[in-house]
Amino acid sequence: MPVIKRGQETTWYNQSILLSIDNISMRFGDRRLFEDVTCTFLAGRRYAITGPNGAGKSTLMKILTREIEPSQGSVTRPKKVGILRQDQFSFDKFRVIDTVIMGNSPLWKALEERDALYAKSHDSITEKEGMRLGELEGIVGEQDGYTAESDAAVLLDGLGVEAALHERKMGELQGGQKVRVLLAQALFGNPPALLLDEPTNHLDLDSVRWLQDYLCNYKGALIVISHDRHFLNSVCTHIADIDYETVIMYTGGYDDMVLAKTQIRSRIEAENAVREKKIAQLNQFIARFSAGTRSSQVMSRKKEVERIQTTELARSNIQRPYMRFDMKRASGRHPLEIKNLSKSYDGLKVIQRFTANVSREEKIALMGRNGAGKTTLLKSLIRDATGYVDDADREFAIDSGTVVWGPEVAVGYFAQDHTDSIAKGTTVIEWLQQFDRHATHEELRGLLGRMLFSGEDALKSTDTLSGGESARLIFCRLMLQKPNFMVLDEPTNHLDLESINALNIALQAYKGTVLLVTHDYDVIDEVATRIWHFEDGGIEDFKGVYSEYLSYMDEREKVI
Repeated sequence: MPVIKRGQETTWYNQSILLSIDNISMRFGDRRLFEDVTCTFLAGRRYAITGPNGAGKSTLMKILTREIEPSQGSVTRPKKVGILRQDQFSFDKFRVIDTVIMGNSPLWKALEERDALYAKSHDSITEKEGMRLGELEGIVGEQDGYTAESDAAVLLDGLGVEAALHERKMGELQGGQKVRVLLAQALFGNPPALLLDEPTNHLDLDSVRWLQDYLCNYKGALIVISHDRHFLNSVCTHIADIDYETVIMYTGGYDDMVLAKTQIRSRIEAENAVREKKIAQLNQFIARFSAGTRSSQVMSRKKEVERIQTTELARSNIQRPYMRFDMKRASGRHPLEIKNLSKSYDGLKVIQRFTANVSREEKIALMGRNGAGKTTLLKSLIRDATGYVDDADREFAIDSGTVVWGPEVAVGYFAQDHTDSIAKGTTVIEWLQQFDRHATHEELRGLLGRMLFSGEDALKSTDTLSGGESARLIFCRLMLQKPNFMVLDEPTNHLDLESINALNIALQAYKGTVLLVTHDYDVIDEVATRIWHFEDGGIEDFKGVYSEYLSYMDEREKVI
């Protein structure tokens, strides 16, 4: 990367190539993720790495961050790169504000060395150390070190980390708060390239919107992995899609890529159909006259067959699950009534005298900052629910109020921490069998196959399931149980884009009632018919779809 001197108008912003990979291949044993991949990432462009779970997205990102080496090939990138760290415990002994500033490594090193010298008594500082202090002050100035803490605070505030936490040690923070701090660390110092693996995890919608705006104004090269379709469509200018054992670059957002990819494959399939018809006609001629006197014409036809052989279509790694939520029977017209519900933790009031009536077929999205009480409300409701709720979930205590479930209600529950819902030491199909003893193995295998547990996967141990596999298995249980009221707490966590889209479509078609917590914009926008918004210790009940709610909020802010 060229050295930019002070006063020069040229910067890394208007350089062309910031990152590149050359003839990269990656294999794990006999499994080949991608082969001989070469592509470049330019300043001013925002790239998403896409592909289903297991395609190699995180592997490619780790190659770019130099956490792992490829089987072959090389990576070129600038010295200064913002990287979203995944190790939440590495900074536990540092202040939150300092952890963010560490995102600018040259500045942090200069600050540490400078502070160590200033800690010495004035009389003990040598002439050499005095000159070094001058150099360090120059580095601090060049790296905007004198405004570092206020700049870091702006990032933390935008990502929902309250000012009261800025001086706390990282070890005192919860996991979701740590992720936000580490995201601020990656953004700090305006690096020429950003490498962000799942930056929207643990972010509420307000923080996601702030991050979207920040990244859309970012001038460097952004490379991001995310399972949030709306985020990718809003932010990305290009898609680097891992499929067919290579990386294919598309222009536009995620939906643009899906359309282009479908059109390309459809065009090749159509061209192949025409070619196959022509080949069949030529082969008929060859078979008919090969033993006769028209040998020259037969030879000509054989050469033509060789020339127009169909284009080989490599096998795509995309797998699309199929979800459909049926009901054994409908509930009554008023399946849930809540009166003056209150819940607190150690004197902290989380839910205060909440009252609401839920009608059949309503689909209610619970929204608000993390920690506002969304999961607490769901747990307060299902503790007395009729239907398919585990005994452990019925032990949750509330302070006061009543929750009345209507006649014929059968509740199906997807817990945010759903790994405890799946017993260990059994197989996938055996675990699923317990929820319908009358279901045949063929029926269970068919259901599992629709959720991508095909063949031997049905015999996989529940001890070895990934987060995405566990989520898909919980959905199998819900489809088998056929509840008429579903309570879903963060169901899109751990799902890839194809699975989230399948869930979105299934929830839209579902004829029952839904309470839903998710930070996925598209799912809320396309599924919810009512919004419960948690803010400032209260719950606002908006009877309308999400687009109407956003318009309502915009108008309210104008009045304020």
